[in-house]
Amino acid sequence: MAGAQTHISDPRNASVLVHLNGRLVPRAEAMVSIMDSGFVLGDGVWDAARVVQGRLVFLEEHIARLFTGARSIALDIGRTPQELAAAVHETVQANAMTDGAHVRIMVTRGPKSTPNQDPRNVIGPATIAIVAEWKAPDPSIQTTGLSLFTSSFRTSGPDVFDFHLNSHSRLNLIQALLQAIAAGADEALMLDPHGFVASCNSVNFFIVKDGRLSTSSGRYCFKGITRGKILALARQHDIATAERDITLAEIYDADEAFATGTFGGVTPVRALDGRAIGAGTLPGPITRQLRDLYRAHVLAAARAAPGA
Repeated sequence: MAGAQTHISDPRNASVLVHLNGRLVPRAEAMVSIMDSGFVLGDGVWDAARVVQGRLVFLEEHIARLFTGARSIALDIGRTPQELAAAVHETVQANAMTDGAHVRIMVTRGPKSTPNQDPRNVIGPATIAIVAEWKAPDPSIQTTGLSLFTSSFRTSGPDVFDFHLNSHSRLNLIQALLQAIAAGADEALMLDPHGFVASCNSVNFFIVKDGRLSTSSGRYCFKGITRGKILALARQHDIATAERDITLAEIYDADEAFATGTFGGVTPVRALDGRAIGAGTLPGPITRQLRDLYRAHVLAAARAAPGA
């Protein structure tokens, strides 16, 4: 089995330095209190970026999304976006990473005086952890593709759990993935509260039918940076696009399907609920075109970005 986050194992990750609350510490020594808001409640936000050819790609956009999420839950990160970006660069440089690396930035509300829900019990500043790893997607997934299973767990509206927020709280997504794994699939496909397709449990989802690219309306899915770039690239290259309500029946009848995310970029999908999608040749022509366009876009962004 493989998932959208499947990567090639790298033994160097056992000894990476982690940036924790302003200090670089060995991975095995990077620890937070059991009273931390993130451990107690999943109270925090995160984001991630990739290192490509010595550059942190789209880092400003990822940090902006992180700060948007923090403001929405009244979490004071205690640093400016520029200071946080400098810490990310410091982490990558300390680990001598120049390519094929992935960085996760995690911020929680900080340690508490007692393990309960009330944010007024926070007694310290926000906890900030930056983990950089040598992490490359497994290339075999481009030809094997993902198998999806439609989960009974739905995505939710902003009045319940805002999917535009990269929160540490992920239990409903894990439950969806557990269902998919139990069904013999790689990832879960999740519907929105109205029964239309929203996203996978960790990545955004697209279909292609008769040369037209479609993805969900965006109301109940992740606010994916890669998702937005794929839509923009498609429009620039005269591929018809639509952000709309999609039914399961449309996916069963689709010519192609793929998932998008920061780590994997564009990942083909081969099946849903045990039913093959399209002709079975992966990646499909539109998926391949968009994958290649996105890779070229990432390389161009790397050339334009400041050094990691």
